[in-house]
Amino acid sequence: MQAKKRYLILLSAGACLVLLFYLGGVPLPAASRSRHDRSRNGYRPDQPWPHFSDPLHPFLPWDQADTEEYNLHISPTQKRDVNTSVYKGKRCRMDSCFDFSQCQKNGFKVYVYPQQKGEKISESYQNILSTIEGSRFYTSDPGQACLFVLSLDTLDRDQLSPQYVHNLKTKVQNLPLWNDGRNHLIFNLYSGTWPDYTEDLGFDIGQAMLAKASISTENFRPRFDVSIPLFSKDHPRTGGDRGYLKYNSIPPFRKYVLVFKGKRYLTGIGSDTRNALYHVHNAEDVVLLTTCKHGKDWQKHKDARCDKDNAEYDKYDYKEMLHNSTFCLVPRGRRLGSFRFLEALQAACVPVMLSNGWELPFSEIIDWNTAAVIGDERLLLQIPTTVRSIHQDKILSLRQQTQFLWEAYFSSVEKIVLTTLEIIQDRVLEHGSRSSLMWNSHPGGLFALPQYSGYLGDFPFYYATLGIKPYSKFTAVIHAVSPLVSQSQPILKLLAAVAKSQYCAQIIVLWNCDKPLPAKHRWPATSVPVIVIEGENKVMSSRFLPYETIVTDAVLSLDEDTVLSTTEVHCVSSPELFFSYSSFFLDSAPVITQTLTGATDQGPLHRATGREPPPRPGQCQQQSRSARGVCVPRPVPAEQLRPAVTVPGSHELLPAP
Repeated sequence: MQAKKRYLILLSAGACLVLLFYLGGVPLPAASRSRHDRSRNGYRPDQPWPHFSDPLHPFLPWDQADTEEYNLHISPTQKRDVNTSVYKGKRCRMDSCFDFSQCQKNGFKVYVYPQQKGEKISESYQNILSTIEGSRFYTSDPGQACLFVLSLDTLDRDQLSPQYVHNLKTKVQNLPLWNDGRNHLIFNLYSGTWPDYTEDLGFDIGQAMLAKASISTENFRPRFDVSIPLFSKDHPRTGGDRGYLKYNSIPPFRKYVLVFKGKRYLTGIGSDTRNALYHVHNAEDVVLLTTCKHGKDWQKHKDARCDKDNAEYDKYDYKEMLHNSTFCLVPRGRRLGSFRFLEALQAACVPVMLSNGWELPFSEIIDWNTAAVIGDERLLLQIPTTVRSIHQDKILSLRQQTQFLWEAYFSSVEKIVLTTLEIIQDRVLEHGSRSSLMWNSHPGGLFALPQYSGYLGDFPFYYATLGIKPYSKFTAVIHAVSPLVSQSQPILKLLAAVAKSQYCAQIIVLWNCDKPLPAKHRWPATSVPVIVIEGENKVMSSRFLPYETIVTDAVLSLDEDTVLSTTEVHCVSSPELFFSYSSFFLDSAPVITQTLTGATDQGPLHRATGREPPPRPGQCQQQSRSARGVCVPRPVPAEQLRPAVTVPGSHELLPAP
């Protein structure tokens, strides 16, 4: 009985101690917090237990999550993202790290910082800055700028490079407009150094956007950064050579199926793939050549294959291989990008990408599946079988697309830089952004500007894709510089001959003469509308302006002294032979127009300044738009395709007979 009482007393005492510990009446011996810590967390001596004013951890950006306490509460995946991030602002996106208000007033303008005295700058970076300063985006007033570009050379951030700029962190932070990098764009080709070649730039970019070569998908911030190609210092600033595709031979096979010629790294990052290429090389139609003969101390590290590889390497001419192969291997080097990429594009050699984790250049706008084969480094031995299985029609399509992409976006530093700026502008002015079709088909996003029209049907380049049949008639534009003094002048005979053509929808006389417009009765009666336009700038190039009165796709441009019969007009203007498209956008200047409708029309003489015309036939008149803000094309009934002459300043439409 006494034993039971003792057990009961011990149990009650233990329960009381546990209750006291739970209620906080007795401090735990292991709790060694200071009085300062307890008071900071809301502890008060006169309270029965601690009071926490904010019991939940506040949200911290990933770039500030560097405390041990915080890391205890994040997942392993999030820890890896934090630890592998080579710059802050990893979670930056346009809506969180870009100030759109700076672009609303003056549009998309780019300011380049003035070059500081004594700062060295590479030729490649100077080409980039010169391109921006010569573009339509440039402004010399930082108050009008939407985007800022540093004059400090950030292209080469390899500390072993002679182009490396020292103390860049301090220099950037001292810039008066830096603002933690907000609305700034940083160009970079090389980052990191031997032996790991990380993507660290050596300074905190803050909230700035990166236009970077060899950027990984892990560090790439979608729709914020721009992946650009790695280009050499010899890459032309403007122009650039055209692609090397001379003939679309069918079948599109060449001497070699797959080729590569480049360095082999014996140790370190980037060595695995190139070291394994000899397994696939057959010295016949698959020629993959590597050399370890590079660097000052290559002989100290050479392996048993070096001498044989070097001898085989010297037997082949690289350009001959490049121009006579169907596919070109583009394996990663020390960094993810390679010069071989642009070389293959220009040579119409379909790139076979072997660089896992590389965010391909301009991936935001370019569909690389139409121009390249995306391989996997882990499946190297399957590459020859894979490329041999591609149908010849697909090969021809891939090859043609390489030429388009090279000439549209990569053939010069100017095109690379302008493409970068156009991509960012499309993000800022999303309501007027280009569709994927504009970027991935002729003539390309640098020529088909959305400022001209948001409706793809207004661009003749896309008729075939949209299933739109071009209108079969043309507008004749006659450039007149001589006064009208006689009824036997060549311009009147030309006007009558052109008007009789069954393919002529209307005639526009561009009056660039110093004399006033002739009276209406001085012009001959015609069966098609005649519009006389007097421009403000009386120059010959004014005939190429996109006048609002032109309602046809085809334009026949003529001088006033041209001698043509109606039969000859038929010959040069039949739908099968004649279509002239404008592939550029120009702001139309205010013009004065005069509409003549022939002797049977007794209406008033219309004169007005150029204004916004009503929608063209087939143009979107409702707010039906795709996700990217491009007007969705609608089929155009045949009866709506009749030519009509719109007189600016008048609501009257004069259909052609």
